[in-house]
Amino acid sequence: MVHTVADSSKHKSMREGGKILSSVFDFLGGIVKEGVTARYIDDHVKQFIEKHHAEPGFLGYQGYGYSTCISKNDEIVHGIPYPDKVFFEGDCVSIDVGVRYKGYYVDAARTFLIGRVSDAVRHLAAVTEQSFFVGISVLKSGVRLGDMGYEMQTYIESHGLTVVRDLYSHGVGRSLHEDPLIPNYGKKGSGVKVCRGMSLAIEPMVAMGGADIETLDDNWTIVTKDRQWAAHYENTIIITDNGVDVVTIA
Repeated sequence: MVHTVADSSKHKSMREGGKILSSVFDFLGGIVKEGVTARYIDDHVKQFIEKHHAEPGFLGYQGYGYSTCISKNDEIVHGIPYPDKVFFEGDCVSIDVGVRYKGYYVDAARTFLIGRVSDAVRHLAAVTEQSFFVGISVLKSGVRLGDMGYEMQTYIESHGLTVVRDLYSHGVGRSLHEDPLIPNYGKKGSGVKVCRGMSLAIEPMVAMGGADIETLDDNWTIVTKDRQWAAHYENTIIITDNGVDVVTIA
């Protein structure tokens, strides 16, 4: 379902949920470090969300058994937080978290760099994050989503990196994944025209190598086919007349 008009109750709940999710990442900044396991992170995120009277948005979604997706190095998204997935110095770790609050979902992701990392990995993480802000800078009511995709793609490719094309941004609200499905690349003037009140999860996924992907045998974890490293950055936004409201940044 595409929400096309302002809904004060919906947006109030999403903004409140967004504050909780933003605080999750503040919390993660203090515990994501060398030697920690992905399962440790997942357990603590679940406890943190529930302590704030919200629900882990991913837990139980299509049978998924965890509160986070934790993807390391060549893993792009949907990485399972296995107990033997240990963070080592130099790793690039993307953590994706959803929160359900008062009936509405918000969705966000951050990439964490563990200890000293290579200049190339630092560049990857920085460009991925900045591409989100470059993309949403052109969004407002009446703009087409292809305009955002064009800006993101141009920025990423100008920095020598690759947009992962077979994974998408998406609508979010009553459900974790709603229409429209949004490419993180595109042509100006193409795509769905956005309207005031639409709520979207914008999530550029960027690779150091090629754009091809594959899914591991666990049927969740998506990796780069060439095993080059990738990064992920995401926020939930609400379209306004004059721009966007990023609800998952405090």
